[in-house]
Amino acid sequence: MDNTRSEKPQYLWWMAGAAALGVLLYLLAPILAPFLFAAILAYICNPLVDRMSRRGVPRTLSAALMLLLLIALFVAFMLVMVPLLVRQARAMAAQIPLYLDWFRTSVAPWLSKQFGTQLDIEFVKDWLTEHLAEIQHFAVKMLPSLTTGGMALVDFVVNFVLVLVVLFYFMRDWNRLMLSISEMVPRRWHPQFVALFSEINGVLGQFLRGQLFVMLLMGAFYTIALWLVGLDYALSVGMIAGLVTFVPYLGVITGVALATLTGLLQFNDMTQLFWVWGVFVLGNVLEGYVFVPMLVGERIGLHPVTVIFALLAFGQLFGFFGVLLAVPVSASLVVGLRHLRRRYLGSGMYNA
Repeated sequence: MDNTRSEKPQYLWWMAGAAALGVLLYLLAPILAPFLFAAILAYICNPLVDRMSRRGVPRTLSAALMLLLLIALFVAFMLVMVPLLVRQARAMAAQIPLYLDWFRTSVAPWLSKQFGTQLDIEFVKDWLTEHLAEIQHFAVKMLPSLTTGGMALVDFVVNFVLVLVVLFYFMRDWNRLMLSISEMVPRRWHPQFVALFSEINGVLGQFLRGQLFVMLLMGAFYTIALWLVGLDYALSVGMIAGLVTFVPYLGVITGVALATLTGLLQFNDMTQLFWVWGVFVLGNVLEGYVFVPMLVGERIGLHPVTVIFALLAFGQLFGFFGVLLAVPVSASLVVGLRHLRRRYLGSGMYNA
């Protein structure tokens, strides 16, 4: 009885500390996102850094080589994708009058027949034709940024440099940081902490590395398949669709939308679009029944609704980086909730 009474204040202090930490994280959310993103990248890359270190390469040099490799991959990706996206944006902007002609001859008569509405398409077409150059310039200018204003690009560059710097130190000192965290845990909770961390490490490692391979495989599949059916800009459309597959159904929706817009510009026959849509139907089947079960597995147990909610919540708190962090952080929280559930089901509170 005395031990129980003496432990209650300690639990209260731990709960108060956790609440204070939660408030602090919420207040610091705008500046924490790059650090969290760098931590996720360091976690993914740490096995390779460890492997180089075991082969005799100094830890600092291993981290620097890994950082240079990541920068090279990012620069190569941007050099390939940005020109393609710029050309595609210009082509779509230049074809707006053709879209309006198709809308006027096909869609507008159907709307008029069904609902009795009259649309003044000629006025819109004339205005767009007169301002076509401005529209093209605006579309290309908006391409590098997802938000308006030049400060968005500045913020992206600053965050990008910050992520690289923090990532280097995380990769260099990752094992030391994990040991320091382990040493701070009270000894009586240490076995439970080690068990929880080991399970999170297994689930998170499997998910992150598996999901990365799924994204690359889906990007390659969409690119090759769209090229085989003759779609222009197959590389840009396929890679974008593959890279956003970490959001349930978003990869298919984005790919179908981009491919349909591109196909309407390119093909004179609507039947060609059925081949394009068939690529995404097949891709969705491969992703759901082959790639994800084989590479990611079923250990995470995140429902699609949970993933969507996590993306919206983390996006609201941390912005673009929050979207990248949402699923792995949610997977870690799910493991913690499983442990809490097991402890609750085995407690006297549940069995009373």
